[in-house]
Amino acid sequence: MVNNLKTVALLGLLGGLFVVVGWALGGTTGALIALGFAAAMNLFMYFNSDKLALRSARAQPLAESDAPQVHAIVRALAERQGMPMPRLYLIDSPQPNAFATGRSPKHAAVAVTSGILQIMTPQELEGVLAHELAHVANRDILISSVAATIGAAVTFLSRMALWSSMGRRRDSGAAGLVMSLVAMILAPIVALVVQMAISRSREFQADRSGALTTGSPLGLASALQKLDRGTSRIPMQVDPAVSQLFIADPLKALEGRRGGNALTRLFSTHPPIDERIARLEEMASGIR
Repeated sequence: MVNNLKTVALLGLLGGLFVVVGWALGGTTGALIALGFAAAMNLFMYFNSDKLALRSARAQPLAESDAPQVHAIVRALAERQGMPMPRLYLIDSPQPNAFATGRSPKHAAVAVTSGILQIMTPQELEGVLAHELAHVANRDILISSVAATIGAAVTFLSRMALWSSMGRRRDSGAAGLVMSLVAMILAPIVALVVQMAISRSREFQADRSGALTTGSPLGLASALQKLDRGTSRIPMQVDPAVSQLFIADPLKALEGRRGGNALTRLFSTHPPIDERIARLEEMASGIR
């Protein structure tokens, strides 16, 4: 509940920031243009986010004959959550990882890497797949798409407003110009911070929902430990635009990310895995 309320608040903040930037660009007309622009982008992402994500990850359909255990686990989890069986895909990569995409349970897809199938026990794999189906059930893919779209639109409008302010510098004076420049530069940064906060919040919620579905928080906690080691050592070539969909940061090895300080975490798409594990262990003590 806390994570859901936090997400709603953050989305509201992001949308408000978008309208403010549109207002700064052109008053009421600018704000309406901003809303229309966001609606058009959201509509496109709503219908195409799954195709774009799977293509970016170079995922291929996973036949049941090639991975009967994965299909059996996902089918059982989907039935338990009362949702249709999602399409399954395989990413040919030694890095252990997985993600879900799709605008709704009826249009969902789950992709796993060849690496994750090699190192996970059945219980750990069930925990990972339950986490991914939780993203689908919670409509996190749609939420993330909306947040990413608005964030990109804020950046686009801020740049337009920046050039517009520079063009009006004689009328506004030095102080007005400085304030406009600061606002237009800060707006995309704030939008990015909010977008990353939404992503981290949804990861925590998917951990919790997935653990409740399986009844085994420690199974997912064990899987996250393996994912942390794997993503730290094994690089994976993936479009940064879809990296936040994965259960663990797929760019960790490439960019040398190691938790970092508070500022680094502020711009991270994923919460620290040790914190996720701690929450699951605390949750397990309550379930027993």
